Amino acid sequence: MEIQFKTKPSWKQLFLCVVGVNVFFVLSFFIFLLWPVSDSEIPIKEFIEDEPGAEFTIKSSKQNLNELVNEYVDKFMKDKDDKYTVKLDENVQLLGSIEAFQTEIPISITLEPSVQENGDLVLYASDMSLGLLKLPEKKILEYVKKELTTPEWVEINPDNQLIYIAVTQMEVKSNFKVKVQSFDLKNDQITFRIKVPNETLGL
Repeated sequence: MEIQFKTKPSWKQLFLCVVGVNVFFVLSFFIFLLWPVSDSEIPIKEFIEDEPGAEFTIKSSKQNLNELVNEYVDKFMKDKDDKYTVKLDENVQLLGSIEAFQTEIPISITLEPSVQENGDLVLYASDMSLGLLKLPEKKILEYVKKELTTPEWVEINPDNQLIYIAVTQMEVKSNFKVKVQSFDLKNDQITFRIKVPNETLGL
């Protein structure tokens, strides 16, 4: 009868195995990062003036708007652990982290707001970082677009390095229409125009 003895793997074999696994995950991560995303399209602009109704002006502060935005983010993304945060200071900051291969990678994006002629808001990226990775800003926004769930009226556009917020197309239960009138964060002057359609009032 022939007896076979099982030999334990040598430290070199174990080392090469660990290196192979690490290389696989690193390559997979960068393939995932560099994989092209679907084309982004800026929403067709809507003008709330085209609909008959009464308009009202509402003023807000950065603090109040900041609380409202983060409450919406937490509710929409089901973010119970405050994984994503929007900070309004002299500009808009998106802070958070994205999980990749069981690792939390911090994200920081600084955005400069610009009010459009129809009352929508465009946030132009001025500074971005994804952990310690040195990636083109376009690639960072592509990665964010893949990972973050946004409402239909928010479009992340990596090609132009901006986030388009179609405020006029937000779905509000009361059927009100909203447009941004001014968004001056440095002077804390933020105003909105609210349109109450005649049909909402039964007119």
